[in-house]
Amino acid sequence: NFAHYASASPVDIFGFSLQNGQKIYDLIGNVWQWSRTPIRAFQGFRVHPAYDDFSTPTFDEKHALILGSSFASTGNLLMLHSRYAFRRHFFQHAGFRYVVSKNDDTQEDIYESDALVSQYCAFQYSKEYFGVQNFALACSALACKYATSFGKALDLGCATGRASFELAKHFECVQGVDFSARFISVGAKLKEQGYVAYATTIEGEIEQKHKVSLKELGLEDTAHKVEFWQGDACNLKPNFTGYDLVMATNLIDRLYNPKIFLESMRERINQGGILMLTSPYTWQEQSTKKEFWLGGYYDEQNNPVFTIEKLQSLLQPHFELVALHDVEFVIPETKRKFQHSIAQASIWRKR
Repeated sequence: NFAHYASASPVDIFGFSLQNGQKIYDLIGNVWQWSRTPIRAFQGFRVHPAYDDFSTPTFDEKHALILGSSFASTGNLLMLHSRYAFRRHFFQHAGFRYVVSKNDDTQEDIYESDALVSQYCAFQYSKEYFGVQNFALACSALACKYATSFGKALDLGCATGRASFELAKHFECVQGVDFSARFISVGAKLKEQGYVAYATTIEGEIEQKHKVSLKELGLEDTAHKVEFWQGDACNLKPNFTGYDLVMATNLIDRLYNPKIFLESMRERINQGGILMLTSPYTWQEQSTKKEFWLGGYYDEQNNPVFTIEKLQSLLQPHFELVALHDVEFVIPETKRKFQHSIAQASIWRKR
């Protein structure tokens, strides 16, 4: 804490003697030291709800561990077990040390350690369950069926990114946006490295490991056309505009204010462009305050209000309803437990 210098000190001041009589200097406390090792999740790693995007965005094999603290470090930065990582161009009062080894530098597959993310990987990148087509495949095919222009598409609530890559087989540019950095890190890794590895629960603690690549999915030629962004569907930045297609899958009943989201769509979709919404309409106060629900409640006259009716009243001034479809999907939880749901897909064309 600036006890000796208010900057990095000369490298030969603080040292200690080894058993062979030699001295070694600056193992800790002068500058952080870049390591070659990427930061990776420990076994059993779980995301804290308050830090959804703190650690997981760095699990991309590009953020290297920095070790040892610096002259300006204090508090928990001085702890032996502190782990911080940055990309190597990021200035952090960091130096480096060479370590020479005869061991081979082998790269093993790093398996996704987040249980929810792994579940969505299985949901989006598996072929099918019980004869129900992969949901991302079904939705992207349905969207392309109604689209008439194939310039730019937005995949809102893209999760781990499968539908974004599928849309890129037809569209010139696809932007995948999700609120969770944990989810879009999977799509970003597929784009940059071509594969992702994850584990699914078989029973209890028993897991099965999987590895999926864009090449085996026939999507290797789409990566350059896909971008992934973290974003809030109710408060998207102005640059998210000019779309021939906006596809929001299973999103509106998980937004804190779905009406704001729907009202913003007319500004972001080109004339004649398509808005495709899918949802099983499972409204819950945990995600959306009841006063913001679009359906699933009784009005003041005790009449039931259904979501599709509210969607029509909100969208009709600027969109026409083209079609309605039921789209099934199955989410695996364990080898013997699955969620089977039916989403309603509504297709809207901007007037």
